[in-house]
Amino acid sequence: MALARILVDGYSLLHSWPELAPGAPRHSAAARDELIHVLALYSDAVGTPVTVVFDGGGHRGTPSKDESTKAVEVLFSRTGQTADQIIERVTHRMKPFGEVLAVTDDHAERDTVIAMGGFASSCASFISTMESALQDLAREVKNYNSAEKRRYKRL
Repeated sequence: MALARILVDGYSLLHSWPELAPGAPRHSAAARDELIHVLALYSDAVGTPVTVVFDGGGHRGTPSKDESTKAVEVLFSRTGQTADQIIERVTHRMKPFGEVLAVTDDHAERDTVIAMGGFASSCASFISTMESALQDLAREVKNYNSAEKRRYKRL
């Protein structure tokens, strides 16, 4: 089966990626927005939808109602619930549609997702994969644009 969805533990990924939104606190809206933006670019590049889950029980303020995009679904856990629980539930519910990839640095969570038939990745590995895919896409777009520019110069 094809990969149906990528499930990301949002704060786990933010804490593993200090270069993203430098200077912004890891639990800030600015850091979340930057992460969502990069995940949307990655989703567009690979064609796989992404769900990013943030622990929301301790979330100060109300999440923006428009945080989800067409490419990235944004979820906040309720008080008393963790992002891990949501990732497990989505993994189970997505099973008929294909396999999921869970991105987290929580080893127990990765083991649980694998036991449920999904795949799991550490945050560092996923960051590397994402950066590589986005660089490849940028290179392809640049090459395409150069070829088109040469083609139209000949006309």
